[in-house]
Amino acid sequence: MIKKNLKMLIITSVVILLPIVAGLILWNKLPEEVPIHFNAQGVVDGWSGKVTAVFAMPLFMLAVHWICMLVTTLDPKNKNITEKNINLVLWITPVLSIFVGGIIYSFALGYELNINTIFPFFFGIFFIVIGNYMPKCKQSYTIGIKVPWTLESEENWNYTHRLAGKTWVVGGLLIIALSFLNSVWIFMAITIIMVIIPVIGSYLFHKKENKQ
Repeated sequence: MIKKNLKMLIITSVVILLPIVAGLILWNKLPEEVPIHFNAQGVVDGWSGKVTAVFAMPLFMLAVHWICMLVTTLDPKNKNITEKNINLVLWITPVLSIFVGGIIYSFALGYELNINTIFPFFFGIFFIVIGNYMPKCKQSYTIGIKVPWTLESEENWNYTHRLAGKTWVVGGLLIIALSFLNSVWIFMAITIIMVIIPVIGSYLFHKKENKQ
């Protein structure tokens, strides 16, 4: 699978490292201490040295990217993983790398962004995209909602991912709509509910299957 998608894997790896290029271009403008963490109020509460801020995060994400691709390749059910699913795996980390890099450099250069609006808005879009992919996921050990009941029953898997798809799209839209409230707690609450609903639905479907 890696060999088949090697070209795209290289392209996405380059995209992941673009924040390093941006950091080198901005090097003389960046402060020695760069903000890298924010509290629940959206206020910077963590800093790192310039070298760490520019190089560490993209390199860490690159490692995660290749590990995810390797794990997906080694999945015993990798024949069920479609090209659309692989493209999703390939592009999640690059998009996150650009987003995180943009946020870090913006704050480092003195731009006052409302992180509690930008963060939920971005992830609301993220959840909508994943929600649209959910019903297309076939049974596997790496992509999708992997609880015992979905892995032992293809019918349960299909039901759970149709439910998850609808839940994540609605949840994503709700997060975007409420992002102007600037509350990380609302974002976290909706996200938790989005995770819980498909799992509960999957379990109830499992109980129903057993009764039948």
